[in-house]
Amino acid sequence: MKKIFWYKRTTMSDYVAEHWKEDDFYGYQFLNAVNPNVIKRCTVLPRNFPVTEEMVKPFLEKGSSLKSEMKKGNIFLCDKKKMDGIPPRTYNGETLHVTGGFCLFYMNPNNKLMPIAIQLHQQPSEENPIFLPSDTETDWLLAKMFFKSADVIDHEAVHHLMNTHFLAEVYILATVRSFPVIHPLYKLLFPHFRYTLHINTTGRTALLGPGGPLNISSLGTDGVIELMRRALSELTYSTFCLPENIAARGLESIPNFYYRDDGLKLWNIINSFVKAIVEYYYPSDREVCKDTELQEWICEIFTHGFLGNKASGFPACFHAVKDVVKFITMVIFSMTAQHAAVNNGQFDYHFWAPNGTLLLHKPPPTTKGQSSMKTIMETLPNVGETVTFAAMVRLLSEQYSDMVVLGAYPEERFDEPAPKQMIKEFQAELSYLSEAIAKRNSELEIPYTYLDPSQIENSVAT
Repeated sequence: MKKIFWYKRTTMSDYVAEHWKEDDFYGYQFLNAVNPNVIKRCTVLPRNFPVTEEMVKPFLEKGSSLKSEMKKGNIFLCDKKKMDGIPPRTYNGETLHVTGGFCLFYMNPNNKLMPIAIQLHQQPSEENPIFLPSDTETDWLLAKMFFKSADVIDHEAVHHLMNTHFLAEVYILATVRSFPVIHPLYKLLFPHFRYTLHINTTGRTALLGPGGPLNISSLGTDGVIELMRRALSELTYSTFCLPENIAARGLESIPNFYYRDDGLKLWNIINSFVKAIVEYYYPSDREVCKDTELQEWICEIFTHGFLGNKASGFPACFHAVKDVVKFITMVIFSMTAQHAAVNNGQFDYHFWAPNGTLLLHKPPPTTKGQSSMKTIMETLPNVGETVTFAAMVRLLSEQYSDMVVLGAYPEERFDEPAPKQMIKEFQAELSYLSEAIAKRNSELEIPYTYLDPSQIENSVAT
């Protein structure tokens, strides 16, 4: 594996290859790697995840208990139930395996997020034991690998492809169909559409077509599409609005969560800019209500993007200026910052296949004490599959030579002095944030760079 793309390495990909087995690094990735939107604070264990006090007591602070740590807000959960029951693909006549289970985490007194219990399937049974850090090294490693593989599939299919790429396509088509080019919201949004339709059109074939990385994943193309279908039916507006997302998951105060810290600052900067532009062109709610092109735009997005699902909370029409501001903030954030957060670190974290791969060959362990390093090697993808996945994350992590960064408006579509000044102020705020992030990162063992505005593309372009 170290010989694959030996000429394309990063400091972080080397770090991952060195530290992937460590529990504290495993936990860290659920906060600051490429899928930071899946854990939540846990105050009550799911009934089908019967972790006992005795199981996890050795991994908690001395004298503490699971119940008391839950009360303190130090226990977190990742639940992959939406993957449960999706038929995986067959490989050489045998059915592969995808584990839609649970992982329980503990934020220890050293502010390190540690995995303390993993159940690989939703329904507990003798053949679905709860794995613990005190199990044999290879048992615990296999449990972490199977859970992480499910997370990688979830990340690539849902959090990356669907939530940024494919929904961006909805926003783009609605914009070009509903707004004339002289509409101020067209001028505001259009710079964020660069290359997206092209990359989506080619990406669907390259990723989901025969021999593509998602086609040869454990779920296969049909399973990945079913996963996206399930995820779309569960989507909520608040999930896409970062301040609400963080609050709903109870992660406002969890330490060392740089995605949250940088993301909320970016959300606020984008929101202030959008608010200034929208309020300039829509001085009152009345202007919003009578703009038929704006109403057609949001109706088309609600109908074709979110399939008219009123329970999702996505708006079907706009009644107030603040509603327009919030929705456009969400659109721009999703197509810039959120895409960068879930895309730009893929080579760093997933080039090293044992740390997270779309495919595992052997079935997950059903009893403890039966595994060895030979089991792990037989479970990992073969050379050809590893190369395919490595090529995918390399390509997706590349930057264009003509990259346009967040906040740049090279085409200067706005003519009025006021919007031009708002753009300058927006760019200045992004520059200040970039400097602050660089300063913070200089003091970290693992720098978090993915939401540095100077590294964020202005559109979903890769």
